[in-house]
Amino acid sequence: MLDPIDGPEGQPVEPIRVPEADLESIEASVRKLLDQSAQQARQLDSLAAAPDPMPFTGFTMPGLPGMPPSVLPPEPMPILELDGEERENELDSLTDWVDDFLMPVYGAEITTAAPWCEEWQDHLDVVAWLHALWMAYQQHKDPESGPSGMFVWHRDFLTHAMAAIRAAGGPLSACQTDPDRPAHRLLRGPGRTTRPSATAAGTDHAVGSPS
Repeated sequence: MLDPIDGPEGQPVEPIRVPEADLESIEASVRKLLDQSAQQARQLDSLAAAPDPMPFTGFTMPGLPGMPPSVLPPEPMPILELDGEERENELDSLTDWVDDFLMPVYGAEITTAAPWCEEWQDHLDVVAWLHALWMAYQQHKDPESGPSGMFVWHRDFLTHAMAAIRAAGGPLSACQTDPDRPAHRLLRGPGRTTRPSATAAGTDHAVGSPS
């Protein structure tokens, strides 16, 4: 039995009586709200405890803020600066590109004005030219180079490189000039520069100096 509550005039006010069915509904709603609140609290705790997905904020790369240095691609190097197995692997990849793409598409005909050599890997200057051309090709075919990337490669790299490599008086001029007669010959390059040592130069100068 609920005790009566005094009203403003000091008169007793009968308490509000809620049907038993309504009390059960209210109780269920309160329990549901409490459950939702507890679930939200757990989610907030989980988010607060989650590790930082980009912890290496001090090492960044353009377009990829916070990327750790371990995932950065290696810096490209000229092939003649590589050694051992690394150089051999790079030369194998370059050969595949030259044989499967460059020469079938852009090789044209072998003539005295445009020689070629099936053993071009022995010509270090040709290897350097072709490797530089290949690296430029990889750069300009990338979508980030835009729609004009390959045009720039053709205009600024392909034409100039092939003209230098296959020039009539170029590095392959003593090699194959007829497609039916393969030939390979390494031309003799310049020797080392001769220069007198500083000591000898000083002695000669002293001998020729007036006393």
